[in-house]
Amino acid sequence: MARILYIHPDNPQPRLIKQAAEAIHSGKIIVYPSDSGYAIAWAMENIQAPKTVAKIKKIDKHHHFSIVCNTISQINEFALVDNIAFRLIKNHVPGPYTFILPATRRVPKKLQHQKRKSIGIRLPEHKVVEALIEELGEPMMSSSLEMPDVDMYEMDSQMINDNIGHALEIIIDSGYTPVEPTTVVELLDDGPKIIREGKGVIDFV
Repeated sequence: MARILYIHPDNPQPRLIKQAAEAIHSGKIIVYPSDSGYAIAWAMENIQAPKTVAKIKKIDKHHHFSIVCNTISQINEFALVDNIAFRLIKNHVPGPYTFILPATRRVPKKLQHQKRKSIGIRLPEHKVVEALIEELGEPMMSSSLEMPDVDMYEMDSQMINDNIGHALEIIIDSGYTPVEPTTVVELLDDGPKIIREGKGVIDFV
């Protein structure tokens, strides 16, 4: 079973954040709270993790995952951001949005959308996520946590551990974690395109 770390949502304990970051660096998978519900995280160089995550979620192993950053400058390392996209992103992060952007060469091809060569980018509004990325010293890969036959609105750390703890190293529990999907915005061709309406306010189309 996974270890459950109880981390304060507004003042994350550095010692516990370090433990979670070390788990990611060592090739493990963790579950963490975000501004749109629980999510799964792993290191970008962990090439086995997407297969494990696909089994957890019962999805195709080529599912479009996201990179979680904590600064816009980090986004520029992994996605091509033109002036229009930059202004839109700057005005809406941190927040519950996933931006689909052209991937740079730093993103392994296996993590890109196979046809469009794109990548999802997240910059959540959550102190635990901010602290975790800062401790990691680099962005992390992520996917929203969805478990078949489990009501996401009733999900808590113990329920997660009971169901998929065998595949995880750590589960971060920061208390109540509201579940509402991100707003997904595609920024690939002719301006912003809404792929999914979610928690993020749409005020730019």
